[in-house]
Amino acid sequence: MNHISQKAYSWPAWFGLQERGAASFDPFVATKGWLGYMIAVTMLAIGSLLPREEVVQVFRRWPTVLGGTAIQYSSMPLLAYGAGRLFGLEGPWMIGIVMVGCVPGAMASNVLTMIARGNVSYSVSLTTSATILSPLVVPWVLWLALGRMVENFPVGKVFIDLCWMVVLPVVTGHLLSRAWPTWASATQRVGAIIANLTILWIIAVVVAANRGGVSQLDFWLVAALLTVNLAGYAAGYAGGQLMRLPEMMRRALTLEIGMQNAGLGTTLAMGLFADERIALPAALYTFGCMFTGTVLARIWAEWSERRPEVGNRDNQTK
Repeated sequence: MNHISQKAYSWPAWFGLQERGAASFDPFVATKGWLGYMIAVTMLAIGSLLPREEVVQVFRRWPTVLGGTAIQYSSMPLLAYGAGRLFGLEGPWMIGIVMVGCVPGAMASNVLTMIARGNVSYSVSLTTSATILSPLVVPWVLWLALGRMVENFPVGKVFIDLCWMVVLPVVTGHLLSRAWPTWASATQRVGAIIANLTILWIIAVVVAANRGGVSQLDFWLVAALLTVNLAGYAAGYAGGQLMRLPEMMRRALTLEIGMQNAGLGTTLAMGLFADERIALPAALYTFGCMFTGTVLARIWAEWSERRPEVGNRDNQTK
């Protein structure tokens, strides 16, 4: 658990409020209604940092980009649903793990792809594609997965939320950076910091809203989330082999699929469901996938240093 989330969890105990039964201002719970705007700010920063040439690359190699995106949006929901059933999850935990599997990939995969000596440009293309297509894909994937568990699932609301929280800010940020050099320069300095801190705060809000449930987490929920994460990596690498991608592009696809945008998942869950426990699996997944993704990226980096001919051959076959 990161430092901000620890503060969110222990906030009432700081001043002995729990013992006295007193109430006080809780900044984490108080900002719960602002999660959608926080995601929009994050996406605005990410769009502002998106280079023009990376957008061009999405269209230039659209078969491999759409192929990778299709693997992500098909394998991860199936893995999440299957893991939930396998480990006997029910109610909010089952809905929460499905939410984890249905959201697009996380921008953190781009950084870890660089550490892993993978194809960063392809990683950015995959993240861009999954993000832009999310309003068209995610609502229907969630409906298919949750239709029997959630009565009258609001497909239209999810579509609208993803448009204004994700697609519109990304496009706006990218256009602002292209049209306004001052904006581009400012976001290059602080954009990544703003995006990372916002995601950490969103996770902290979820932890604060579930203080009573965090200490009573189901072991099988954690096991199921880890299974989804590791199986997602396996699906990404196997999918890259089926598409006959070079090794460095397979690494990018592997990390992209295994690392979900859990910050978006928590925000969608908090906005769609009254039961705040549904958002907790996505929050937990954020920490888990960052840990496993970092370990995998370091292993690949070490392997590349020992066998540099693999990277050279990959560069020749792009």
